[in-house]
Amino acid sequence: MSSLPVILTPALLSSIRNHPNLPRHTWYLIAATTLSQLNRPDEIPKLYQEALQYDSGDAVSDHDEKLRISRRMREALIKAAAVGGVPRTINALVELRKVTPDELLDEPESFSPTRRRADIYETPAPQIMERGQNFFAAIYGKVTNRVMDHMDRSGTEDLGLMARLMYGYILSNTSVLSAAETSFVMIAGLIPQDVNPQLKGHLRGALNGGATADQVKAVRDVAVEICVASGMKMLDNSSPAGFGWRSEVADL
Repeated sequence: MSSLPVILTPALLSSIRNHPNLPRHTWYLIAATTLSQLNRPDEIPKLYQEALQYDSGDAVSDHDEKLRISRRMREALIKAAAVGGVPRTINALVELRKVTPDELLDEPESFSPTRRRADIYETPAPQIMERGQNFFAAIYGKVTNRVMDHMDRSGTEDLGLMARLMYGYILSNTSVLSAAETSFVMIAGLIPQDVNPQLKGHLRGALNGGATADQVKAVRDVAVEICVASGMKMLDNSSPAGFGWRSEVADL
C-alpha cells in the first residue's frame, strides 16, 4: 500500500484536529471511521500516533488519557462495522494494533471498557434488545416505526432482525462512546459510501442524541474533506462508474 497517495498530510491533520465546531476529543474518531470506509487502513497508524500526541489541541502525556484515546478509537471502528461491514473494521483494527503499545491494549477476557462480553453471556437477550430498540427510537424519533417497518418488509424480515441485533449489541452500548458520538461515527462511515438516504437519518439522529447543528455540520464537513483528499469527487451522468458521489452529500 506504500504506493497509495497520502491522505493525512500535516496540513489536513492540523485542520481536522483544530476544527472550531467539532466536539472535543472526536476528531480522531471521525477521521478513523472515514479512513476505514475509504479502505485506507494504512493511514490509521499515523492518525493514532497524532492523537496520542495532541488531542484537540492539548498535548497528551498521561497514561490514562492515552488509554482512553486508544479505547475510543477502537470502539469507533467497531461501531463503524454496523454501517460499513466487518472486513474493513478488521483491517483497520489490525493496522491500529501494530502501532498500539502493549500497555494500551485490552487483552481477551481482561477488563473490558464496553462489557460486551457480559452483554452476550450474562445479560438476558430481551434486555439488550430492548436497549437497542430504545436507542434506535431515540435516533429516528417520530419516523422510527416507518424506518423499521421498511426494513421488515424489504422482502426478508431478516434485514430488520439484523438491524435490531446491531443496535442491541453494538450501537446502543454507550460505555465508551456517547449517543451523539455514535451518530458521528455513523455519519463518518456513511459519507464515503454515497448512501444519502441512510446518511440523512443519522444526521438528524445526531441532533436527537444531543449534538448541535453546527457540530453535526462540522462532522459532515470533516468526513467530506478526508474523502476529497483521498480522491473522491462528484460524478456526473457521463461517468459509468467511479470513486465518488452521484449526488451532493446530504446535509441538515
